Order: sequence, then structure tokens, then C-alpha cells
Amino acid sequence: MVELETWLGTWGDHLWTWIVLPIVAALGLYLTVRSGVVQIRLLPEMFRTLSDKTPRDADGKPQSVSSFQAFTMSAASRVGTGNIAGVATAIAIGGPGAVFWMWLMAAIGAASAFAESSLAQLFKVRDSQGFRGGPAYYMAKGLGARWMGVVFAVILIFCFPFAFSALQANTIAITSASAIETMTGVGAEWLPLIIGLVTAALTALVVFGGVRRIAEVTQVLVPVMALAYLLLGLAVVVVNIEQLPGAIASIFTQAFGFNQVLGATLGQIILVGAKRGMFSNEAGLGSAPNAGAAAAVTHPVKQGLVQSLGVYFDTMIVCSITAFLVLVAVPIEAGGLEGIELTQFALESSLGEWTSIALAVVVFMLAFSSIIGNYYYGEASIEFISTRPIVLTVFRVLVVLAILVGSVASASVVWSAADGVMGLMAITNLVALALLSGIVFRLLKDYTRQRREGLDPVFTRDLLPDVKGITCWEDSLSVTGPLDVVTRRRQSEKHRDHLHTRGS
Repeated sequence: MVELETWLGTWGDHLWTWIVLPIVAALGLYLTVRSGVVQIRLLPEMFRTLSDKTPRDADGKPQSVSSFQAFTMSAASRVGTGNIAGVATAIAIGGPGAVFWMWLMAAIGAASAFAESSLAQLFKVRDSQGFRGGPAYYMAKGLGARWMGVVFAVILIFCFPFAFSALQANTIAITSASAIETMTGVGAEWLPLIIGLVTAALTALVVFGGVRRIAEVTQVLVPVMALAYLLLGLAVVVVNIEQLPGAIASIFTQAFGFNQVLGATLGQIILVGAKRGMFSNEAGLGSAPNAGAAAAVTHPVKQGLVQSLGVYFDTMIVCSITAFLVLVAVPIEAGGLEGIELTQFALESSLGEWTSIALAVVVFMLAFSSIIGNYYYGEASIEFISTRPIVLTVFRVLVVLAILVGSVASASVVWSAADGVMGLMAITNLVALALLSGIVFRLLKDYTRQRREGLDPVFTRDLLPDVKGITCWEDSLSVTGPLDVVTRRRQSEKHRDHLHTRGS
């Protein structure tokens, strides 16, 4: 078993180091340049579209979840225990400079997040609860390669709702049992099982309620979770405020290998920071677009912008909180600590032992929200493979069982396997993203032109008459919503000729 785990870990590291991360960086830079640095240029638009009203059907009901709810659903999966343990591990291995490369990867990856979620919106389909979509759908509809979509969907189902959710449940069980022991002085071997049963039951209540219940839960849980962790992190920084200037300086001075600590080389610093950043914000992996496709918006680009904002939220805010509280509160001589132990040490040494309980609560919210987000990614993929109700029901039961098993089992082998398999998932998505990037630039061109004219951008299917597989967007003559038909038709006629030319 040890040999298998070692082999899987080595295989996964090589895949990410020499194939996945270079492709992610290269494609991210290409999309950044060709889009005119959309992830920075349209930053104000990201906040504006986040509060867009949800388009409604003829009966007055919302077509699907709102743009903000889709944002929280993807954030629920992005923001997990990796934001606490993963960032601390990156600092332990690569030093403070790893944080710089984590930030840079987020800035580049936000362009990939924009592209994949815009495509997910364009090629989404309608179901009984609203919309669904993602990479599997734009592979099948945009590229005409359903086989590719099935491969992607199977890999995602293995990685997110099963392997990664089981690991999140394991983290909940460990930290909750530790907090209970701290509060009561009583530790028992059966505590993880009880905690696992509670976590599985809560998961069942949410996932059997459908996508709207998932959206409702994450809409509340994600902001509360982020605020609680932000307050804890800020409290640590305030207590150690005299260390803050040095901590900020170390992030930049050690990013390029100067004054290395812990023996980290420049290559190691870059790879650790970039890899941890990629794992955290998921930009380019193909997971978040499954949530982005669920939103009801008037233009695909709107949700692309919102999902770019999700990358910043995950890395620039939540990951940075961990980075700063560790850097200001953990002395260099505190060697031997890594992962969540580093974060726990920083909190306890600055604020007291009560923070072990507070951290357990935060970890529960982080991990449980990730379980919910991971489940929805799997649901979208399951429905791509089969729409039979019994298949979805069996999938939901298996997810709940995975949560229970993950709470009491050691999942190191599963983690190592999922690590490498997720690299294959990223490669599959990035190939499709590169092949369909021309459509993304045409969508962006239409959106920015409408904004320059003071319009609330609206997309209609006849704006891309040569693109097949678009099924959820109406023609300009039949569309209904916030803009009247005449206005939409004029927009369509005015911009159609421009969009016949690919690229921006």
C-alpha cells in the first residue's frame, strides 16, 4: 500500500509539474493577451454583473439560479480546507515567495476561468430545475465530440463528489473530534463515526433537495464562512502588526529565490506556489463552469466575468488570509509544522486555545460547502451521461455513503490517485478551451460593444449563426426579458456583421 501511494504521488507530481502547469500558464497567457487582459480590464463589470436580476420565464418565475447563487456554488467548492492547510503547506515547503506565485497564477488563471464559464453558459441546456452545463457540454455541442465529454464527466465524478468530498468529510471528522475533546476533555474512537453520520445526513438533506436548495444553502454559507475566517485572520494580523511589513516584503523578496528559507530553490518556490494556487482556485480545471452554467443571465460573458471574480475571491482574499496569519505569527524556528498545524499554531499563539474550537467551526463550514459544491459538479456530469432519474438517485446515495466512509477511513491513497487523475481532467478541459477560444473572443467583442453603447448586454442565438449546438438562447425576434423585442432585434442586426469575423 505504501509503495502504491508513493508511485501515485510521484506520477501525479510529474504530471502536474511538466505537463499541466505549463499548459495552464501558456493558455492563460494566450487568453489574457487575446482578450485584452479581460480579467483586469473588466474588473468593475464583474461586480456589476454579480448583482444582475435573474431573467424570468413567461409565468414570472426565475429561469434558474441567480448569477450570485452560481458564484457562491462555485465558491463553495473552490473555498475548502486547501485554503487553510494548502496555503500553509506551500509556505512551509516553498517559503513566503510561494504566495507571490499563487497570486500570479490567480491573475493569469482568471482569464481561463472567464473563458470556460462563458462557454459553459453558451452551450448550456435546460432541465426541470433550470440550466445545467459545463465542459462536457461544450465538448459535445461546441466541438461535436461527445466521447470527449463523457471522458471528462467520468473523471470529474471520480475526483470531486467522491474522492475530494470524502477527504473533506475526513477533515471535518478530525477537527470536530479534536474540538470536542478540547471542550469536554473526552476523546473517543467512535466520535468520527458520529460526526460522519451527522455530516452525511446534512449532505443528504441538501443534495436530495435539488439545485435550488444547493444554491440557497451556499448563498448563506459561503459569505458567513468567508467573514468568520476573515475576522480570525485580521485579529491575528492586528495582534502581530509589527511583523506585517516584514511578512509582505518576504513574499516579494523570496519569490525569485533570494534569501531562500527552508532550502527552497527558485523552481520549487514557483512550482509549489503555482500548483497550490491552481488547486485552490480551480481556474482552467473545468470544475467551476458546471456551477457557472446553472445561472440565468442575459449574456454568456456575464457569468464568465462573475467566475473570474470567484478566482480572485478564493486566492486574493481567503488564501491571502491564511498566508498573512501564518507569516506574521509563526516564527521560522517553528520547524516541523505544516498544513493545518501551522494555521492552528498561528491562531493559538496569537489569540489563545479557544481558537481551536473556532477553527473547527470554520473548517466545518469550508469543508461542508465544498462537499455541496463538489456534489453539484458531479450532478451536472451525471445528467450529461444519463438523464434517467434512477441514475441520479443512485449517484446521490453513493455520494452520501462516500461522506460517511471518508469520515472514518484513511484516504491517503485516494488523495494521491485523485491528484493525478485531476491533472488528466485539466488537460482534457484545456484542449477543448483552446479549440473553442475563438468563440469566446467573439462573445467578448459583442459584450464590450454593447456596454460602450450604454446597453445592458443581451445575447441572442442569431448573433453567432455559424456556431452549432446553441440550444438555450433564443433568436432576437422571439426573446423575452428585460429589454423589449425591438431593442434586441436592433442590437442583433447591428452587431451580427461584426461577429461574423472571429477574434477580437
